Amino acid sequence: MPVEATKDSLRQRGVRLTRQRKILLDLIDGSGEHLDAEQLYQLAKEKDPKLNRVTVYRTLKLLKEGGLVDELDLMHQAGEQHYYETRRKQEHAHVICLSCGKVEEFFGEPLQRMRRQIEADFGFQIVLARTEVGGYCSHCQTMRAREMERAANSPAPVKPRPAA
Repeated sequence: MPVEATKDSLRQRGVRLTRQRKILLDLIDGSGEHLDAEQLYQLAKEKDPKLNRVTVYRTLKLLKEGGLVDELDLMHQAGEQHYYETRRKQEHAHVICLSCGKVEEFFGEPLQRMRRQIEADFGFQIVLARTEVGGYCSHCQTMRAREMERAANSPAPVKPRPAA
């Protein structure tokens, strides 16, 4: 969603796109990462030292309610931590490593096909779709395989025999 569309979306809700709100939107959209509120606060503070934590939390809530930002739990890899991303991106799936927490984004026709099939099969009008896929990244698969190999090749511990 371009900045003008963002301004229009907020204006329709009677909300101004203040400098602080724009800083947060730019950080969320431009970071290339999924950031939590505290990370956003720390980055925003670098751009505007007067910005406080309460403003960041209120702004995130406002942007979420305004449909400009999605709040994600990313399979609860960090407990109850939530992450934010703008809705400017095309629909995508989050692919999350259950070991190291790495998050990748998958874009593509298979998601669109699934969406069309759900709409057709259920007579359902999809407004929002979120897809999360959990598994193990190639690095963690390699590490797990090495651990399993070491465990299989290490001698079993010798248990002492009880005295007779």
